Amino acid sequence: MTDQSFRFPRFFVTAPSPCPYVPGRTERKVFAELKGPEAGEMNEALGRIGFRRSQNVVYRPSCDFCQACISVRVVARRFRPSTSQKKLLKRHADLEVSACEPWSTEEQWALLRRYLAARHPAGGMANMDGHDYADMIEQSPVDTVVVEYREPSIDGRPGRLVGCCLTDKQSDGLSMIYSFYETEDASRQGLGNFIILDHIIRAARTGLPYVYLGYWIDGCDRMAYKKRFQPTEALIGGVWTGMKPESPAAA
Repeated sequence: MTDQSFRFPRFFVTAPSPCPYVPGRTERKVFAELKGPEAGEMNEALGRIGFRRSQNVVYRPSCDFCQACISVRVVARRFRPSTSQKKLLKRHADLEVSACEPWSTEEQWALLRRYLAARHPAGGMANMDGHDYADMIEQSPVDTVVVEYREPSIDGRPGRLVGCCLTDKQSDGLSMIYSFYETEDASRQGLGNFIILDHIIRAARTGLPYVYLGYWIDGCDRMAYKKRFQPTEALIGGVWTGMKPESPAAA
């Protein structure tokens, strides 16, 4: 008897809960578990139709009367940085970048706590503890790395950790699961955008066509940065379509 769990994964739907992005609306998610030797293939296949990974599950919004969340990805091989993005790349060119095994560290956890306190003090991750963080980083059934961004090393000692990104490596690109970084250091302004730029450049250099950025929501200021990396494609009606800065639905 053959195992049909990948070909026909079992999907579940969450109970309605308040939407964290659009006031006054509720959200629901459809999700499936990632497991077994075909977890990576399943993750990629579902990622191409708008799913995102969180630990050992993949999910996609499935909200009643709302389709505001739109999956977006950058076309890495055609990306050309803007003038401001070139300045950002130059500003942080001294950072040392390394792809590490997905293993949580106290240094990463301390950086995440500072990031959440500054940017998302009332968000859903604000009550995370060290064990929750370890689960987020380490519970991955697919090919995952933690990309660390450090200031220059001194006398052989690693420099200060200023940024991290949990990243899935796929056959068609890089999927940025979650990034966090220093926000209060004036000399390190724009680290979030720099981390995205670095992923796009590295994907292009290795021949990977896309960098997946998750969901974009029209009118949500927290998502506006995702339109700055052109050319970008949006998943509209099940088809990846060219996304102009002012409109996700325009080709």
